[in-house]
Amino acid sequence: MTGRSTKLERAVPTRSTRRLKAPRWLIGYVFIAPWLVAFVAFEAYPILSGFYHSFTDWTATGRAERFVGFDNYIEAFTRDPLFWKAVSNTIYYIGVSVPLGIVVAFALALMLNSGIHGTTLYRTIYYLPSVVPAVAAVIVWIFIFETRRGILNWGLELLGLPAIRWLSDPAWAMPALIIMSLWSIGASMIIFLAGLQGIPQELYEAAEVDGANSWHNLWRITVPLMTPTIFFNLIMSLVAAFQAFNNAFIMTNGGPNNATLLYMLHLYNHAFRYFRMGYASALAVILFLVVFGLTYFVYRSSRRWVYYS
Repeated sequence: MTGRSTKLERAVPTRSTRRLKAPRWLIGYVFIAPWLVAFVAFEAYPILSGFYHSFTDWTATGRAERFVGFDNYIEAFTRDPLFWKAVSNTIYYIGVSVPLGIVVAFALALMLNSGIHGTTLYRTIYYLPSVVPAVAAVIVWIFIFETRRGILNWGLELLGLPAIRWLSDPAWAMPALIIMSLWSIGASMIIFLAGLQGIPQELYEAAEVDGANSWHNLWRITVPLMTPTIFFNLIMSLVAAFQAFNNAFIMTNGGPNNATLLYMLHLYNHAFRYFRMGYASALAVILFLVVFGLTYFVYRSSRRWVYYS
């Protein structure tokens, strides 16, 4: 009996043991507490604060803010002369840079996946620009686009073509930003390359037995099986393009003649140049709703064109 009672005492926790034993959910929250605090302080609170201040005339200069309702939103769509200019510039930038970046990154990944000599070296070279500081990269591209001594115009002169005023001509300033956007496609290329290396080679061997050529392999095997990767890179590229700011801010500051006034630069001007934080918050909310809606649309449409093997 003594041995049996000892076992029962060990099996049944005492009151002091029950006090020390914390619930599982509490232990989990203890471990994620650092991330949770940082998320609330630096992400959740600023987002909620931005929504609130979009309905005020907050100036961030010490003046008491006043609730103005939807006046900031009405001003954006009806009274701001540069709002629609920034929107059209951003649509132009996204409509060209995102498809072009995906196509070029995919083409480079196909080239590196073809088994050429020095694949590791080329992969490193193409990826390195993605980790170069944005400001340093922009300064390099300013020298490349320089009208008199720029590398691009030097190449055009060798071909017998006239020099282009890349950053001072309104017709060429936005194409210059789009060309520079290809500088950072290395990250997308690496993701595409990983997806290509995950395609079973047996499919290509079976297609070769059936008489398929390289073109058939590309459109009947590679592209369908790469649609999940294309979908991922498309979403990431869209979000990044909507937030494009550094290139236009440093290279052209929105000029010439507002030809490169992107949406984020327009938002920055109202927030940190004119100190109209309330109106800038409304612009940020509009951007959030547009990005959210477009992302949701692309996600819903993916059911028709994304193939998951």
